[in-house]
Amino acid sequence: MAYECTDGGTGAGSAEPGASDSLRTFGAVVQALREHAGLSREEFGGLVRFSRHTVASVEQGRRMPDRDFVERAEEALGNTGALRRAAPHLSRQAGLASWFRQWARLEAQAVTLWTYDCRVVPGLLQTERYARAVTESVPPVKDEEQVAKQVAARLDRQQLFARRPPISFSFVIEQALVERGTGGADVTRELLDSLLERSSQFNVELQVMPRYQPDHAGFDGPLMLLESPDNKWFGYAEGQRGGMLIPDPKEVSIMLQRYATLRSQALTPEDSRGLLKQLRGAL
Repeated sequence: MAYECTDGGTGAGSAEPGASDSLRTFGAVVQALREHAGLSREEFGGLVRFSRHTVASVEQGRRMPDRDFVERAEEALGNTGALRRAAPHLSRQAGLASWFRQWARLEAQAVTLWTYDCRVVPGLLQTERYARAVTESVPPVKDEEQVAKQVAARLDRQQLFARRPPISFSFVIEQALVERGTGGADVTRELLDSLLERSSQFNVELQVMPRYQPDHAGFDGPLMLLESPDNKWFGYAEGQRGGMLIPDPKEVSIMLQRYATLRSQALTPEDSRGLLKQLRGAL
């Protein structure tokens, strides 16, 4: 994928938008309250049970604070109510490539979300270290600020897993993606542990496409599908330097057919977990 903040790709930093005003403002308030309380980022991180890096990302407007962060920060900083009142007005659009924003708005309200990828583990399933390894791997070279921004934006999307009402997730990923060793053995072990944990979540179905599969419905590349609250389906497809939202029912129907076939060709969720455990044990 062309820009990190879509589903899983890496991207060229020049077209990446900066942090949104709402995130920057919220972060500045958190920092001001923290400093007024005489707390370092590390001390504050201990109180809210988030890492110093996460605290810094929130304060710099690079990371969307989740509900636990907001509630714990309120308690640690005097229960002023300012953070609780501001949190609903935060926008996650910063950090998303321009062509992905419309999809992201639909995704935030989706009742069903299906993803197939053959190039990289989908962004919703990436660990921080895997996301960093992917981001740093693809030219052009990015500085640390660009890498941190892109990784944070990708991880922010994972808050969808905790959304209420819950989203029904389905993922089909190629076996080669977890065997590639992106980032090295330690990163792969962590990734496999994360995939096993995520796949045990009640609303997540993860299937692995085995290496040997002569009949394969995914030869045209990755695809994403979602169902909106009013039960309309949308598709999304992405290439090296751009992406496309697909609302046409006829085109979406083709994508739905392909995804249904992919699910039938992939290992069952139970067998997929067995393979992931086997790969984890071999490292």
